Amino acid sequence: MLKHSVSVCPMMQVEGYWVRPGMFDLNGATELPIGINFTIHTHGGTSCELLLFHKGEEEPYAVIPFPESYKIGDVYSMIVYDLDVETFEYAYRIDGEYDPSKGLLFDKKNILLDPYAKAVAGQRTWGKKRKGIYHARVVKDVFDWGDLPQSRRKMNDLIIYEMHVRGFTQHETSGVEQKGTFAGVMEKIPYLKELGVNAVELMPIFEFDETINAREVNGKELLEYWGYNTVSYFSPNTSYAAKDVAHKEGLELKTMIKALHEHGIEVILDVVFNHTAEGDEHGPTFSFKGIDNNIYYILSSDGKYYNFSGCGNTLNCNQPIVQQMILECLRYWTINYRIDGFRFDLASILGRNEYGEPMDHPPLLQTLACDPILRNVKLIAEAWDAGGMYQVGSFPASQRWAEWNGRYRDAVRSFLKGDFWESWNAAWSFAGSGDLYGGYYGGHNDRYAGYDSCVNFITCHDGFTMYDLYSYNEKHNEANGWNNTDGSNDNRSWNCGIEGETDDPEVLKLRFRMIRNACATLMCSRGTPMFLMGDEFGHTKRGNNNSYCQDNDISWLNWDNLEKNKNLFEFFKFMIAYRKKHPAIRKTIKEAECGMEPIRLHDVNPDIVNLPKDAKTFSISFAGFDEEKQEDDLVYMTVNAFWEEVQIRLPDLHGYGDWYLTADTYGDEVGDYCYEENEEKLIEGSYLMRPRTVAIFTGHKRHELVDMNE
Repeated sequence: MLKHSVSVCPMMQVEGYWVRPGMFDLNGATELPIGINFTIHTHGGTSCELLLFHKGEEEPYAVIPFPESYKIGDVYSMIVYDLDVETFEYAYRIDGEYDPSKGLLFDKKNILLDPYAKAVAGQRTWGKKRKGIYHARVVKDVFDWGDLPQSRRKMNDLIIYEMHVRGFTQHETSGVEQKGTFAGVMEKIPYLKELGVNAVELMPIFEFDETINAREVNGKELLEYWGYNTVSYFSPNTSYAAKDVAHKEGLELKTMIKALHEHGIEVILDVVFNHTAEGDEHGPTFSFKGIDNNIYYILSSDGKYYNFSGCGNTLNCNQPIVQQMILECLRYWTINYRIDGFRFDLASILGRNEYGEPMDHPPLLQTLACDPILRNVKLIAEAWDAGGMYQVGSFPASQRWAEWNGRYRDAVRSFLKGDFWESWNAAWSFAGSGDLYGGYYGGHNDRYAGYDSCVNFITCHDGFTMYDLYSYNEKHNEANGWNNTDGSNDNRSWNCGIEGETDDPEVLKLRFRMIRNACATLMCSRGTPMFLMGDEFGHTKRGNNNSYCQDNDISWLNWDNLEKNKNLFEFFKFMIAYRKKHPAIRKTIKEAECGMEPIRLHDVNPDIVNLPKDAKTFSISFAGFDEEKQEDDLVYMTVNAFWEEVQIRLPDLHGYGDWYLTADTYGDEVGDYCYEENEEKLIEGSYLMRPRTVAIFTGHKRHELVDMNE
């Protein structure tokens, strides 16, 4: 007989294993001093078995049925004694009714992955197709976070860098030892610090199977490279780890996150709660379908899958059981991985009910907004879905949730290339999109939510890179194998005269000016800026605006471009630093001593604040008193999207100080585009804006000269 204290003594033997009822409120599999606690719940299932496997084997070496007395409500929980976490993998089998017309898919033959699994076996090697069925592993949490406090940085102080972990360093030119991994990202932290970003938004790092829809096109293997088909919500993607540390999965990811935090860089995860990798009725059954298909997915009356995600199924997010899982998942990543924020893919799905209809007050969104563990965590919505719901500016619980501002992307892209009918939308966007986030953009409007709710972007993983935005009129997705029918047709791009690659110096000169225009406006717009990795040195995907399947040099950053386009990198670096120096851009601060309003749009004449609907050139001013510097913080940005020169006037500072030219994307006679504070050029009254140019002026207080001989 095993020797244990009364409180933890085994109760019976099942299939040769000593067991006792487990901890019913502890989901998943958890190591205890006496064994492993296994907990799983199913509403429709009638019985459950625990399967134990030796590593790499498909046949279980033990099948342990949960005794009926080890069930409370819908929850099965059992402690299995004297199991060593390093010697087994596990899964479940659940019996019940099989009737697809009712959405019931129970089948005792199906081997099911634990939805709360902390690690998934068989996914270790990138691109290697998994053999057999999914197994889970129990993870030993041995990581020490120390006493590094949680970041309290505000949304409006973030500069977000969207990154694909593999694509960031996989290219042979990356210069890192551990290419395509979390360790590779760590090796590039000095680069991120030099660039100046203070948050990275990682494309999906939850366990996914990149081989799930693998195919060959023109002799090249195409994989699900982006990672938006989630297999396990609580498990890190093991193929992103440089070292195989079975049963300590997540160790390298935690080390990377801690290192980023120590350098002042927050970590935001792109999470996919709108669908799973199980797909529709033609897809596999490996987890949710076999546990409670009609609870986890939105189904029609005849058991078919609603497809608001465009990926085969739709998670039933506002069902209470699914709500609980999502909340527990986000809490887990916040507590155990110290994640600073989450960006929710196709987040409008999170606001649909069990029939797929939009809800006025979705309980899931309210729950996440008010949860005490998530109190300081950023919640960022991609506020639309593939079912046609578009909620930019109206996403529920907007005072707590931020949004990817799709209007900003579309209006700014259009205006910068010369679609002047978008001038008003562009102007509102530069000013913080006050028309979307709580009324008038200026002053001390307490209803204005844009400081915390507006994420501005011109490029992201989905669409053109910034270089391609000014190199292609049309998408070029032929390499994806769908005859160029996939990907968005609404790109609002311009090839600057020649489609694709060219060595024409005038075209290249214009392209890089347009990229600088995009960078300058993004960094001088109110709202949180985000840009795509590689934009800062001209990464191209050769016109592919839907590179989800391109695990190759279409997607991987070619770091040779950093040296080739060093001037562009330096401009990005300058503009990021400039934004950080000027709080008046990011938020309303104390009133300026010079009398300028906190934020104001201007025509070419600063005294005219009513913009024509088709304005080709306009300016925006930001002003306030910087208490740290004890002087006014004054910024004036002019955007000339016109293809001709335009003379502008600068605002009168009424003797307070003078305007200095800080940046001009056209460049001067020696090829400089920006100037450090002690090198800025004094501008008196007016300035000639060159064609298709952005200029930034900084107001400096006029200090009286003191005669040192007195």
